[in-house]
Amino acid sequence: MTTYLFQRACAGALLAAALCGSAAAAPDAPAPAPAPAQGPSADASAAARIGWWRDARFGMFIHWGLYAIPGRGEWAQFSEQIPVREYAKLADKFNPTAFDPDAWAQLAKSAGMKYMVFTSRHHDGFAMFDDGDNPFSSTKTAAHRDFVADYVKAARKAGMGVGLYYSPLDWRFPGYFFPDLYRDNAEAMRAQYHRQVEELLSNYGKIDVLWFDGGETDWLSFGGDWSAAQWQKRPAGKHYAGGFDWQHAQVEVTMRRLQPNILVNGRADMKEDFHAREGDAALGDYDDTHPWELCTTIAGAWGYQPNMAPKPLKHYIQLLANVAGRDGNLLLNVGPDPDGRIDPAQAARLREIGAWLGKHGESIYGTRGGPFLPGSWGASTRRGNTIYLHVLNWSGDKLALPAIPARVVKASVLGGGAAHVVQSVHGIEVAVPAAARNDMDTIVALQLDSAAAALKPVR
Repeated sequence: MTTYLFQRACAGALLAAALCGSAAAAPDAPAPAPAPAQGPSADASAAARIGWWRDARFGMFIHWGLYAIPGRGEWAQFSEQIPVREYAKLADKFNPTAFDPDAWAQLAKSAGMKYMVFTSRHHDGFAMFDDGDNPFSSTKTAAHRDFVADYVKAARKAGMGVGLYYSPLDWRFPGYFFPDLYRDNAEAMRAQYHRQVEELLSNYGKIDVLWFDGGETDWLSFGGDWSAAQWQKRPAGKHYAGGFDWQHAQVEVTMRRLQPNILVNGRADMKEDFHAREGDAALGDYDDTHPWELCTTIAGAWGYQPNMAPKPLKHYIQLLANVAGRDGNLLLNVGPDPDGRIDPAQAARLREIGAWLGKHGESIYGTRGGPFLPGSWGASTRRGNTIYLHVLNWSGDKLALPAIPARVVKASVLGGGAAHVVQSVHGIEVAVPAAARNDMDTIVALQLDSAAAALKPVR
């Protein structure tokens, strides 16, 4: 992931990475509605494309590749400066015996997730799909298997939205670190990017999400510039001014031609359907004007690390409520081990999340955030004539909320229990007996006499 990428970057590491790279590193050869079908009759407008995704609210991210073997996260090659040729030997050992994409998809389904995103190729350059004559791919090395094909088939069979992660940048190319000094090499990396995206969007049927990472022009050389032997991060507002061009516009045309309804994030300098916020700390503010998604890990790094215990269930439930209440989606990552197994404790936690959603999903799926803006007390979601208050913290006997131009006609606690509401021109007071409260999330459903979606956000 690029935020972590920047945190790891430094001048010495950049120089070492470039020197260990090869100039010829890679050859240039309720439940939401399903994603809309492709074809001439499909409405490819941005609003129509994104509707199913916004209703879904919760998805599974899967980071899996050669980096699972050392088990030190997906950044092990760069952070430890493992030479390209040495790292490439891992492909001779990557032959997962327990890989079961159907089990992954069923786990996602049991967790209450509605779509999945799988790493087709990370920054290390190893293609988890059939990339023709490219020797650094899963079909040409020990596994002799197209993992993307197997994943897509399983996800689709389980009724999940199908997403692919793809990284245009490739650490094997010195041209990424020095796009002007090694212009021919940077252009070879670009050719690989264009070719591989076309393959991914041509060979696997309908793809619902293409999740780019590290493809922004301003992220060339890790978002910095060189002056003599000194690397410096570009200050805010300053952009890459060199002569290399990713030619993202050409990829965008190809993408929309092959998959007109695909959703794309904003990490490749093309018009984004949704914005990606990365990590728990990036939760941010309420935003109902532009679709967004918080991606974060269930435990540890994005790629596999052994014995990484998940956080308590309360953490994930409150995170999901806070994300939905800010009008976003949550993409929760798991990193399978070298054999393709998801950590049992992490899998168990995912099933617990799913059990909670089985009881309280109406307050998450198909909702929009608001109208009460998030605060120390929690957040709110809305659907139809109902506002769902996700009370995560009771500071007293009552929750005081601002006035709204609609009348509350009924109040109840999801899962059972009474809620007492007093409404006036000055605001709304909500009280729930201690016995009916839930330490993770007390959800109070307020039924209105009019559509909740019509209400402007209030704090």
